[in-house]
This record gives sequence, structure tokens and C-alpha cells, in this order.
Amino acid sequence: MSQPLQLPGGFPPPALVADPYPFYRMLRQSNPVFRLPIGDAAGPGAWLLTRYADVQAVLRDGRFSVDRRRARLIRDNADRLPLRGAIGEEGGLRTMLVMDPPDHTRVRGLVSKAFTPRRVAALRPRIGQIVAELLDAAAQQGGMDVIADFAAPLPAIVIAELLGVPAGDHRLFKQWSSQLVAAVGNAIDGREQFETAMAHLLEYLRGVIAERRRAPADDLISAMIEAQEERDALSDVELLATSNLLLLAGHETTTNLIGNGTLALLRHPEELARLRGDASLLHAAIEELLRYDSPVQATVRVATEDLEIGGQKIAAEAIVITGLGAANRDPAVFAEPDRLDLGRADNHHLSLGLGVHFCLGASLARLEAELAFGALLERLPRLALASEALSYRPNLVLRGLNALPVRC
Repeated sequence: MSQPLQLPGGFPPPALVADPYPFYRMLRQSNPVFRLPIGDAAGPGAWLLTRYADVQAVLRDGRFSVDRRRARLIRDNADRLPLRGAIGEEGGLRTMLVMDPPDHTRVRGLVSKAFTPRRVAALRPRIGQIVAELLDAAAQQGGMDVIADFAAPLPAIVIAELLGVPAGDHRLFKQWSSQLVAAVGNAIDGREQFETAMAHLLEYLRGVIAERRRAPADDLISAMIEAQEERDALSDVELLATSNLLLLAGHETTTNLIGNGTLALLRHPEELARLRGDASLLHAAIEELLRYDSPVQATVRVATEDLEIGGQKIAAEAIVITGLGAANRDPAVFAEPDRLDLGRADNHHLSLGLGVHFCLGASLARLEAELAFGALLERLPRLALASEALSYRPNLVLRGLNALPVRC
């Protein structure tokens, strides 16, 4: 019988949450295909990859599934994890992120119509307006919390309006998503918090979907309902789960990109001055900020057959954690990887994933970041940290600050 999943007390360690990169570097040098000390030592277990080449290869390899239910560790511990119901067929996280083709192809194909270059470009004026309104308030006050006052509300409002959810409810979504992220970071003790927050979010979305069935509007939820009814393209569960995914992924990661990126700039004044002096660097700068401190540090795959990675034998049903944040600091690919270089060329970071599961909202996230950072630089020339006493949320996958107080 498999041994129950056990995590040490105080997990994750505060030092690892604050700065995971030294740990990645140590593993990459000494044990780049690292078996995590959890579960039954005789079982398939879980592995962490820290080299760029290994991470890139797994993300492109069809022998690895995104369906977590195929992992023995997940199945053996399903009743103890906060994801217990969410990864099942009826769960709110049974989304395209955990679907393999052909289901993934079908669902993504429908939703991707909302993220074409033309549709995303059409959002530029509205995103710029939201940015201006948020920074107006900060400028009047002489300071702000970049997370609570800017990085969180901006993408929340954008995705809420895109879906057709009233923008006035974005604080509710931020509250629920923060609770979900914190609970997943505390995989054992966070079960009750996770399930409570998920229940609130799904109940709200059911209400929005029901309203759009009665009175369709020009928004993504209405479009998905139309596709469901006309082409049977989505089941009821998939419609709910996809709406949930877009709300969470549509602002959680962009919040962290803006927060982590702003902190990186403020801690590297020479690079900040370089960017202020040359606005043409902005696009390259966003890619470097994504690489340097990725909002998503890792993603999970499950081996579907026995295979080998970096000389290590990986059994079928093993969890394989692809360390995106670690790969982005691999010196075999990036010169001086621990240095922030806003003009870095050929920046093929993996922060947005790779292959068929490449981030669906990448173009929207980049546009939001472009307008957010551009406005911060232009409108707040005296931007400075108001405190060095900063902390990160206790999550090793979604990396983001609790708060980022600044003076304007």
C-alpha cells in the first residue's frame, strides 16, 4: 500500500518562498532531475526539473499528460488534498489546463477566439483608461500599494469586463483567488479554505451564466453559451470551469507580473534609468521581467509511460514538475542569468509555457504589462520603495508579493 503524502511542518520554508533561485541553482548543479522526498519511495513519486533543456523537452513531449488524475500520488491522496473535488469531472478546475487532446483542442479552440491579435488590440484604449484611473488616485495620495491599488485591480477589471462580469465585483474575485492560491500553497491544511473560496466563486459564476442565458450580451460568457447551444462545443461543467479559469488565470498571473516586475526595477535603479531613457526597450524589458522573476514558477506533467530524463528513470504515473523559474536562470541558455538585463536579446524564457499549452492569454498579459509599466515610468518619475520589509505569499508555484508599498 502506498504511504500517505507527508509534507514537513512549516512548509514551504519562508526562505525558499522569499528567494527560490539559490535553491534552483544548487539543484541544477548537483541534482538537476531531483526526486522529491514525498510519498512512497518505491512508487513513481514526484520529480523536479531545473535545467532548461529538460523542461523544454518535457513541455513538448506528448508522453507527458497534464491530467493530474493520472499521477499515482494524486490518486492515493485525493481525499486529503484541497484539489480533491476540483480535479474531478465536476470540479471547478477541470479546465483546459488539465485536459489532453482532443478535449483540450476543442475547448481551447473555442476560447481562443476571444484572444486573437485583433480582439486584444481593440482592448488597448480601455486598458489604458483603467491604468490612468488607478494611477490618478496613487498620484494624488503620494504613494500606493502597487499590488492592492494597481497590479491586482487592473487585470481583474479587464478580464471581468471581457467575460461580462460587472467590474465592480473585481475585489470579490481578488479575495477568492488569493484564498485559493494561499490554500494550494498549503496543500494539506488549506483544504477547507480552498473549498470554501472555490464554492463562493463557482456559485457566483453560476449566477452570471444563468443571467446570460436569459439575456445574452456582447461578452465571452455569452459567446460560450451560444457555442454550447448551437454546436454542443462545451458541456455545462466545461462552461463553468472555463469561466472560472479565465477569471483566475486572467488576473492572478498578470498581477504577479506587474508586482514582481516593479520590484525588480526598483531594486535595479541602473536598469530602471536605462528603461526611462529609452522607451524602445519596453517590449524587451517585459520579456526580461517575465524571465527574471516568473509569476508562474512551475507547471506539472504526468509521465504516461516509463522513460528517462537526464539519466534518471522516470516511471509511468510519476509527477514531473517542470521548473519554469529554474529553467529561466539556466546559464546554459542565458548569459549571466541572475542579472537583470532589460535589453537581453533572444530571450526565449519559458514563463508562458510551451507547446499546445502555451499561455492562451499571453498577448493580453503582455499588452496589460506594456501599458502598466509604460504609465508607471512616464507618470511616476519619483517612484521608490517605501519599505524593504516585503513578503511573498506562501506559494511555490504562483510567485507574488503580499504587498508592495511605494512612494510616488
